[in-house]
Order: sequence, then C-alpha cells, then structure tokens
Amino acid sequence: MMLLQTILAFFVVLGTLVVVHELGHYWVARLCGVKVLRFSVGMGKVIFSRRFGPDQTEWAVSILPLGGYVKMLDAREQDLSNLPPADLKREFTRQTVWRRIAIVAAGPIANFILAILIFAGLYNHGIPEPIPRLRAVPEKTVAYQAGLRGGELITAINGEPIRIWSDLRWKLVQLAIEKTPARLDVQHPNPGPSAGNLLDTVTIPMDSLSTSDLETDFLAKLGIDLARPKAILGKIMPGGPAQQAGLQQGDLILNVDGTPVSDGLAFVEMVRASPEKSLTINGLRNDGQAFSLAVTPQKQSKDGQTFGRIQVEVPLVPEMIVASSPPLKAVSKAVKKTWDTSALTLKMLGKMLTGEVSLKNITGPITIADYAGQTARVGLISFLSFIAFISISLGVMNLLPIPVLDGGLLLYYSLEVLTGRPVSERFGEIAQRAGIGILMTLMAVAVFNDIVRLMS
Repeated sequence: MMLLQTILAFFVVLGTLVVVHELGHYWVARLCGVKVLRFSVGMGKVIFSRRFGPDQTEWAVSILPLGGYVKMLDAREQDLSNLPPADLKREFTRQTVWRRIAIVAAGPIANFILAILIFAGLYNHGIPEPIPRLRAVPEKTVAYQAGLRGGELITAINGEPIRIWSDLRWKLVQLAIEKTPARLDVQHPNPGPSAGNLLDTVTIPMDSLSTSDLETDFLAKLGIDLARPKAILGKIMPGGPAQQAGLQQGDLILNVDGTPVSDGLAFVEMVRASPEKSLTINGLRNDGQAFSLAVTPQKQSKDGQTFGRIQVEVPLVPEMIVASSPPLKAVSKAVKKTWDTSALTLKMLGKMLTGEVSLKNITGPITIADYAGQTARVGLISFLSFIAFISISLGVMNLLPIPVLDGGLLLYYSLEVLTGRPVSERFGEIAQRAGIGILMTLMAVAVFNDIVRLMS
C-alpha cells in the first residue's frame, strides 16, 4: 500500500508540473498567434488523443510518463509547401525574436507562478509550525560559544523577523552557503523573580561549516536544535517495563543514572540506547513527591537495529503556532520565497561546478518519488509545499543555458537579438548534441545517487 501511495504521489507531482509547464508554452504561443498542433503529457508514442478548438489542436497522452511537450507549426519540423498563407503567418520561426523568447520562457515562468500560488495559499491559510525555541545547547559547539544555552526564543536573524522553525532553518541555510555570520535576536527565559524575558543579540559565525556539513544536519553541527517538552510521561502500557517498575502517568523524569534529562527526547534516546540494561530513574510525581525506580528496557529489533523500550508514551510535540498572513502579505512572502529558493538552487549548482559542493546533492526521479510519498503521508500542507519546491527546481533547471532545454533556446534568441541574425543550423545541431550529452550525464549521476540513497 505504501509503495502504491508513493507511485501515485509521484505521478500527481510530475503530472501537475508537466501540465503547468507546457500550458505556459501553449497559452503564450496562442497569444502570439502561433498555431499549436499537439499538446502532449508524456513522451514517445501517443496512446490517447482528442482534438479540440478552432485549430483542432491534438491533446494527447503519450506512453513515457516522464515529461511532455507542445508541438507548434514549425518549418524546421514540417513540410509547409502546401500550407495556406494565413497559416504560414502562424508558423513559429516566422515570429519576431521577442515573441519566440516569450513563448519559450513561458514554461519555466509558469512553474514559478505555480510555486508562488501554492506558497501564497499556504501562507494565507496558515501553517502549523514549531516556534523557533532552542533545545539545550551542547557544550563545545559554535552556538554554545556564542552564548546560547537552550530555552531561547529566536525572534530575528540579521534583522529579518523569524516566527517559525522552518524560517530559522531556511535563513541559516542561506547564510551558511554564503558563509555570512548570523546575528540572532533572542529572548532568554528570565531566571529571576520578575516576569518577562531578557532580550539579547548573539552572533554565530557560519564559516565553521564545511560543504560536507551542509549535506547533513548542519544545525546539529552548530549546536542548534528544536526545543522539546519536558520528560513528562503519558500513557503507561499495561504489562510493560514502565508499569512493572512503578512509573505512573504524569511523572516528571529528572535524571537517569545520575545524568540530567533535559527533555522528553533526551529521555527517549537514553532508553533506546540501553536495551536490557537496568536504569535508575529519578523524578517527581504530580503531587511533588520525589521517586527513584529501577527500570530495565526490553530489547527490540527493527531494520537490523537494536534498541530499548519501556512501553510508555512520552510527548515530543514542540510548542506550535499557526502562522498565517493576510492575502497581500502572503503573496509578497510567496514571491520572496520563490526568489530565494531559485537563487539558492543556482548557488548550489555553481558550487557543484567549482567542486565546493558534492555531486551527491543531484537527485533524480527515485528520490523525488520517495519524498513525494513521504510528504503525501504527512499531510496536504507538506505535499503542496513539496510540489512548490519541485516546481521551482524545474523552472530553474529549464532556464539553464543548456541546448535542448528552454534556457538553451533563450540563449540562441539572445544571441540573435545581439547580432541581428539567427544562430546557424550547423551550430545549433552541434550544440544540441552536446546538450543531450550533458543531460544524459546529469541523469546518470542523479539515478546513481538515487540508487545509493535507496540502498543506504
């Protein structure tokens, strides 16, 4: 069932993005007066088609589900010797260079517009997100040296307001790539008798991160993690080690074998790391009475890993808010998010070319399908966000100046604007072959990385 859901989610993502991209080409071609012969979802042999409209455009589904295309009236592909003069005026290569640029650019632009619409809708609707409060900061980390200890609420980074955890992570990703210091405005929990928070600003240098760190959990390298609730026990499972030891619902765990427990996640990690090992757990009851009990976690195995379990629920959901924005603000944020994501994608591609970032970051259809399935299982908001990010990636990739991509055609037409004459057919043929070679190489790398991820 999970595999079927992953496959279905993948085709929903792919189908949506392909249709939107090709509709961009189609609509602008029609606006420019170019005759469209076929609109195909998929590549290769047509397996289903119907004709509609005054031009009897063929709307088709083709056998290979990866990609799609819009086939226009084009002298380079069809014999136009018997075509009526009225239709000749609607042939693609007879259009002005600016119209051709508009038609080609419309596909990637449609992908960016889709991302903006999705983000704007999500921002306006409101997204349940954890607040940017920090977990206990490990010693000997950059965050600890900067003065963070845990419990702080991050309110801004380099003057930009931060409301939710994903905003914090996104901003730090950008600064880490640029190796620009992060100036954090924080609210420290006030340990004194007066109410309120202590305001402060701390600076975290981002040049301590290597490019390989960015490929893993770079926040953990800095010492930054999301705050979790205290280790207060929830439901106790009947007959489990926790019940047998005398633990009760509502117990606050203070330490295990003398090691302080900072939050619920820390307690879970201690238990999981101690299968069949007796643990001395100290804590407080609901009435404030202290207790000390010995618990031996059961040994469990899954996917080749062994861990301990005491059969008790431990709430781990962080403090959440629903971050929503009015319509105009939501659109503004969506445009900025799309722009920032596009810029970040280009920066990462540039660093791959210079060797600063590993080619392992190139992903292909297997990884996209996996993430599509995962986000679909999480919920509609995560799935829509994933579609928006992939739509941006598709738009950016199609604008790269590689022959056979939209960006390659835009490069040709830009040269035509500068020189006043079109690129020669011979040059175009050579460039197209080179472009196909580049794309095949990138696809091979992507599929190889997908297989390595899948196996690991």
